[in-house]
Amino acid sequence: MSLWGNDIKPKNLTDAEKKEVFATKKGWVREAGSVLSGNGNTSADPEVLVAISNLSANMGAANITEIEFITTAFDKSDGGNIDVRVRFNEPVTVTGTPRVSITNGNQGSGTGRGPHLANYLSGSTTNELVFRCTIAAANAATNASDVLVIGANALALNGGTIKDTGEGTVATITNSAGIGTAAGSITVAA
Repeated sequence: MSLWGNDIKPKNLTDAEKKEVFATKKGWVREAGSVLSGNGNTSADPEVLVAISNLSANMGAANITEIEFITTAFDKSDGGNIDVRVRFNEPVTVTGTPRVSITNGNQGSGTGRGPHLANYLSGSTTNELVFRCTIAAANAATNASDVLVIGANALALNGGTIKDTGEGTVATITNSAGIGTAAGSITVAA
C-alpha cells in the first residue's frame, strides 16, 4: 500500500491534520495559517507536505471530504447565524449561490419547520466553503429542543456552480450520509 493515492490524503496524518490538507498542482498541502504548521499567517502560501506534480489535475473533479457546523449553539430567542463549512479535497471556484440544506427534526412543539437553507458565503478558490443561514429572533422557523442536522446530499448548486479551480470541471456535489452525519447536530435552546 502506498502512502498516498489519487483519492486519499497522506495516511500518516491524524484526522485533525487531514481536515487542513488538500491537493494542488504542487501536491498535498496544508492550509495557510494553520496552527499545526506553526504559521498563523492566513495569507502565506500553503505548506507543501508531499510534492507530486499536477496532483490536483490527475485527481479529476473535486470531491467533498467533510461537512461540519461552524456554529455550535443556537438560541431561538436570540436568533442569529448558523454557519456550515464544506471541505473539498482540492480548491474549488464558486459562482452563483449554492446552498446547504439543514434538516430540522422538529423535536420541539409543533411540526413543519425546515429544512433551513444556508447560502454560500465565502471561500471561492480555496478548499473550504462557508455557508450561512440567518434566522431572526423568535422566528417560527425553529422551536426550543429542535435538533438541526446535515444529511446526505445536502449541498445543491441552486443555479450556481462549484468547479475544480485547476481543471474547471464541475465538482462532485453529492455527499454520503457519513459525511453529513459527521457534521454533528445543534439543539435549539429557548
